[in-house]
Amino acid sequence: MKQLTVISGKGGTGKTSLVGAFAALAENKVLADCDVDASDLHLLLQPEVNVKEDFKALETAVINEGKCIKCGVCMEKCRFNAIKDFKVNLLSCEGCGVCTIVCPVSAVSMHDKVAGESFISETRFGPLCHARLQPGEEASGKLVTVVRNKAKEIAKEKNSDLIIIDGSPGIGCPVIASIGGVDQVLVVTEPTMSGLHDLERILGVVAHFKVSAVVCINKYDINPEKADEIEEYCKEQGVRVVGKIPYDVSFTKAMIEGKTIIEHASEGVSGIIKDVWSNVLEVLKDG
Repeated sequence: MKQLTVISGKGGTGKTSLVGAFAALAENKVLADCDVDASDLHLLLQPEVNVKEDFKALETAVINEGKCIKCGVCMEKCRFNAIKDFKVNLLSCEGCGVCTIVCPVSAVSMHDKVAGESFISETRFGPLCHARLQPGEEASGKLVTVVRNKAKEIAKEKNSDLIIIDGSPGIGCPVIASIGGVDQVLVVTEPTMSGLHDLERILGVVAHFKVSAVVCINKYDINPEKADEIEEYCKEQGVRVVGKIPYDVSFTKAMIEGKTIIEHASEGVSGIIKDVWSNVLEVLKDG
């Protein structure tokens, strides 16, 4: 069983549209949307949720008003200023537990906090594991791990050949949790100055974790000179460019229809994406 993660240095590069296309093209696979802060693969795949579970991240403090003597020690010692008027602000509490230690009457205790939900769903292209992190919550990397583990379990049950992971943009914790231990990373970039800068950063992260990477340049024709510069940079780094996709309004039309680009149009840009997918499969097979 192989694992492919599709990521980008920034949002808006077309990463999820490409994952949706791969979902339509790939066989015997499981899909995982690990962009838990802003998941949107479900908008294309329209999943039917079969299993929903609460995601509990860090513990937070709770004050028992019946036991509290209002001495103020917990407020004084809380370095995050999460306790005001002897009540805990759950958004500010970091779960360090200092308040439980300093309270002279043991009026403070730590409790699990529901920070989001994880889902196992069925789509027209097969199983999808995805999640939703509540606004302002942390531990996104932990939730990504939950999604990936569920995808692995399903892949083993169904004897699937491949897990396709839609990762987060950037280089933060959810990205690291999305690429660790996978067989191949596909970085989607665009021909802009910031696109090249972000590509350099994300390739550095991927190299640090010793994962093989390939690159796809989306909307390459909006700035051919910068696209050539990205290609040259990838060549210097020994990173293969598996395809260059032109700007095409068909992507937007497909999204409006709730379809992947492959379903929306069988020719044109879809043919180019099919070539990209063939190149990715070739790299996966060789790896």
